[in-house]
Amino acid sequence: MIKTSQEAINLENKYGAHNYHPLPVVLSRGEGIYVWDVEGKKYFDYLSAYSAVNQGHCHPKIIKALEEQGRKLTLTSRAFYNDVLGEYEKYIADYFGYDKVLPMNTGVEGGETANKLARKWGYEKKGIEENKAKIIFAHGNFWGRTLAAISTSDDPLSYKGFGPYMPGYELIPYNNLEALEDKLKDKNVCAFMVEPIQGEAGVVVPDEGYLSGIRKLCDKYNVLFIADEVQTGIARTGKMLATDHEDAKPDILILGKALSGGVLPVSAVLANDNIMMCIKPGEHGSTYGGNPLSCAVAKAALEIVKDESLDKNALEMGEVFRNRLEKLKSKSGLVRLIRGKGLLNAMVINDSEDSSTAWDICISMKNNGLIAKPTHGNIIRFAPPLVINEDEINISCDIIEKSIIEYK
Repeated sequence: MIKTSQEAINLENKYGAHNYHPLPVVLSRGEGIYVWDVEGKKYFDYLSAYSAVNQGHCHPKIIKALEEQGRKLTLTSRAFYNDVLGEYEKYIADYFGYDKVLPMNTGVEGGETANKLARKWGYEKKGIEENKAKIIFAHGNFWGRTLAAISTSDDPLSYKGFGPYMPGYELIPYNNLEALEDKLKDKNVCAFMVEPIQGEAGVVVPDEGYLSGIRKLCDKYNVLFIADEVQTGIARTGKMLATDHEDAKPDILILGKALSGGVLPVSAVLANDNIMMCIKPGEHGSTYGGNPLSCAVAKAALEIVKDESLDKNALEMGEVFRNRLEKLKSKSGLVRLIRGKGLLNAMVINDSEDSSTAWDICISMKNNGLIAKPTHGNIIRFAPPLVINEDEINISCDIIEKSIIEYK
C-alpha cells in the first residue's frame, strides 16, 4: 500500500512508460470539486481530468449507476443485444437531436469513427472517387495521439518520429472562413473536423460567427461539418455544446470525457441516418463500445447535467472567474491575456513557450492548494468541475492571485 507521494512517484518512474510529465502531486481521493493527495492535503481541482469530471468527482448518482449495473452485467460485446444499450442510444440521440449514435470508448476513438463515417459518406453519397477523399483540419488541432490524429497535427511533439503519416488530410488556419471556403471548393473534400474552441492549443476561442460560418459553407459545398466536442461538450462552455452558442449544428458530433463524468472511458459519435447508415455490419466496432456498464453510467452522467443545470452554472461562474482574473491581469505584469468561455479558460503568461514560468506558477498554486497544468509552455488552462459555486470560485482566485504575486 502506498504510504507517501514520493513512493508512488518512484514506482511510476521505474515501472511506467515516460510518456507524461505530471505535476508532482499524488492524488488518492476526490469529491465534488476537490481532490486529496496521499498525505491528506486538499486541493481545488482546476483541470477536471481535462474536462472529463464536469459533474464533480465521484458524483453519487453516477457511482450508484455504476454499482447497480456492475452487479448485473458489465460486458456482452456487440455480438449480442443487451437490455441497456438501446435505452441509452434513444436517450442520447434524443438529448442531442440526432437520429443515431455509434458508441465507442475514448475520445480519440470517437474522432477515428467520425473520420471513417465521413470518408464512407463521401464515397457513397457525394460520389468522391475511391481513395481520394480528403478531410480538412485546422492548425493547432488536437484530438489524440493515434496515427490518424498525429497525421492531422502541426505540433512536432505529437507527430515527430512517428511517420509515415496517413494521407487524405489537409490543414488550414483556425478561425479563418476564407481559407476554409477555398479548400471546400475541392470536390474531393468530404468533411471539415474542428474543435469549436481549441482546448489543448490553449483555449483558443474563435471570432463570433466562425461556427455558424462553417455550417453555411459546409452546406454550400456539400461537405460534412464534424464538431470535436470531446472537451468542449457536456456543458463545459456554458451551453450543452459549444456549437450551441451559434446556429451551428454539426453533421457529426463527437463526445467523450464528461460523457461518463470521469468514471470510465465512454465516447459517442452522433449523426443522422443519411450519414450513420453508410456504415454496415463488420465495417466498424469495438469490443467494449456500448457495453452495459458504460451505457448506465453515461445516461446517469447526462441526466445530472440537466437536473443540476450545469450549463447555466458554467456560464455564470465563468463570468465571475474571468472578471476576477482580468483584475489580476491589470495588477500583474506577468499575465498577458485571459480568454475562455464558460468554465473553460486560460491565462497566457508573458514569457515564451520555452519558459518554465507557467510550470513554476502551477507548482506554486499546488503548494497553495489548487492544481492546474500548463499547455504549450506559457499557457495555464483552468477548468474546474461545473458544480463549483461563487464562493469557491473566489477562494480559488485568491489562491491563483497569491501564487502569481509570490512568484513575482
